[in-house]
Amino acid sequence: MTRNSLLHQARYALRHPDRVIPHARRLTRDLWFRLQTRDHVDYYRAVMRSDTERNPDRAVGSKSRERWLKLGKTQFDYLVKHGLLPEHRMLEIGCGNLRAGRLFIDYLHSGHYYGVDISPDILFAAQQTLADFDLRDKLPHLTPVHDLRFDFLPDEYFDVVHAHSVFSHSPPRVIEECFAHVGRVMKPGGWFDFTFDRTQGREHQVLREDFYYRTETLAEMAERHGFKAMFMDDWERLPHKQSKMRLVK
Repeated sequence: MTRNSLLHQARYALRHPDRVIPHARRLTRDLWFRLQTRDHVDYYRAVMRSDTERNPDRAVGSKSRERWLKLGKTQFDYLVKHGLLPEHRMLEIGCGNLRAGRLFIDYLHSGHYYGVDISPDILFAAQQTLADFDLRDKLPHLTPVHDLRFDFLPDEYFDVVHAHSVFSHSPPRVIEECFAHVGRVMKPGGWFDFTFDRTQGREHQVLREDFYYRTETLAEMAERHGFKAMFMDDWERLPHKQSKMRLVK
């Protein structure tokens, strides 16, 4: 049974009656945004604007500042354990308000961190994070983007590409666009780590905000664009609901 089925939603409502009204408000808001926007990226940009106005930490999926700090540290520690070096150049897709980015910026050489996001509003919050954690001298690059084509970035420039909780909010067309273009900006031997919401059953979406994929689907999509895909089993043992894959160019 998928999360967007009526039976699942009815059972969930019976178990959590206190969440019915907030869910209905979210449903109404998201329907309004879909009517006003032309594609998924524009739609999700509107979602992020609304969520960021309420709370930037919650907009990137953290219910508290403590959780924000903990999840950022989890991402950072994992990537350092799996090969990230201070001299690497890193592109973070969907950098948000620098939940993990603040740690990457501090660890990498000055100017070696590039963060992009479809939401200008969350990047304003990212600028505040730089000030709060005294990272101004590390000269990170923070850039809003309209899509995931990376046309403005140079060829074979990045050692590491990272996208946490991006594809969990992306339909297949957006992921395919990323896979089709991200290889151009990666150095030979570079890698691309990303998380996704994994299902072993039927692939589905909820409210066009949360998308669930089989591992095989994303691996086959990546391989069509010249990547070798690896499922990161040890990530599954960490306290996080999403799964992780690594693509090697």
